[in-house]
Amino acid sequence: MDIETALKEAMALDGALGAALVDYESGMMLGSAGGGRALNLEVAAAGNTDVVRAKARTLEALGVREGIEDILITLDRQYHIIRLLTRGGSRLFLYLALDRTRANLALARHGLRTIERELSM
Repeated sequence: MDIETALKEAMALDGALGAALVDYESGMMLGSAGGGRALNLEVAAAGNTDVVRAKARTLEALGVREGIEDILITLDRQYHIIRLLTRGGSRLFLYLALDRTRANLALARHGLRTIERELSM
């Protein structure tokens, strides 16, 4: 599936507020869906790039040789999931923000895994 379709699939998950595909070497969004005034996806993409880089540095300093599957940030009313992936040598992540009252976290993580497997660039 292409980027646009992948992001539409992410937005079809229960409680989805916004989704983006981000190149975490540059911090640039390759595509986005949803968002709005309450969730600026460009700001989220840049900020989450810093989160991914910091976690990667920390794991390296600890000598942990495992790859990051995803990063979960829980807020009072939202979940933010950052799912790392590699395509054609590019280091990317799928970012999904969810309304906690409407989302099923396990199903959202499963949905992102499925989208990751089917995403082609």
